[in-house]
Amino acid sequence: MNERHVTTWNAMIDGYGTHGLGKAAIELFNEMQKGTVKPNDVTFLSVLSACSHAGMEEGRSYFTSMKRDYGIESALDHCGAMVDLLGRAGRPDEAWNQGWTVKMPIEPGINAYGAMLGACKMGEVAKVRTIMKKKGLQKTPGCSVVELRNEVHSFYSGTTNDLQSKRIFAFLEELGDKKKAAGYVPDTSSIHDVEDDAKEQLNSTHSEGLAIAFGLLNTIDGTPIHIRKNLRVCGDCHTATRYISLVTGRKIIVRDMQRFHHFKNGTCSCGDYW
Repeated sequence: MNERHVTTWNAMIDGYGTHGLGKAAIELFNEMQKGTVKPNDVTFLSVLSACSHAGMEEGRSYFTSMKRDYGIESALDHCGAMVDLLGRAGRPDEAWNQGWTVKMPIEPGINAYGAMLGACKMGEVAKVRTIMKKKGLQKTPGCSVVELRNEVHSFYSGTTNDLQSKRIFAFLEELGDKKKAAGYVPDTSSIHDVEDDAKEQLNSTHSEGLAIAFGLLNTIDGTPIHIRKNLRVCGDCHTATRYISLVTGRKIIVRDMQRFHHFKNGTCSCGDYW
């Protein structure tokens, strides 16, 4: 490009980050700092998110640099990104106690609490859920979409109104047997307030599973499946999709609210860190 505006720098940094290429994102940010274009609040959000996706704890220094070196005040999204970064790094106590949530300069919203829930997993999850309930915050229902022959098909967790619903659920059951034969073990640790015998069934009917099954049923072998989800992919769905890519020989691309996941031959581009 003849001219690189702050927006184009941000787009490139964010693009690397959403595909899990944290090191490349930081290298580009460092290059940006050497030039005349100054980073803005979106730049730092992209940098923090890239660090979070790639497990780079040096994101802390960029969070500090934002105010110290550029006079940019942290917004809710920056704080949420730090909660996410510390949580993924296995530091939920630090995320909670050092002010990323409880002492935020701004009233935390659903994204910040969602990040904190992800950080807590089984530990403080009940505490965070209680706070969310008191503040009237509700979790957004999971929805995944897949485009087929210029038509967009939407799927919600646990149910589908698609005319092929019987085929989809039968195919999911078939895939379940193949996944387990290949070594897949369901992870129900993230499901709460549900009887144990129902947890595995709930996991298997998450929205992305329904969308993937629909895509596989309606495309020829070898065709990549592209899914978009409005929420972050849960741990069990991520593992399940890896095994689906293995047993079907298909490439599956899932774009959740955080980033892209490229599944192929039983592995994911994120290296199981997202």
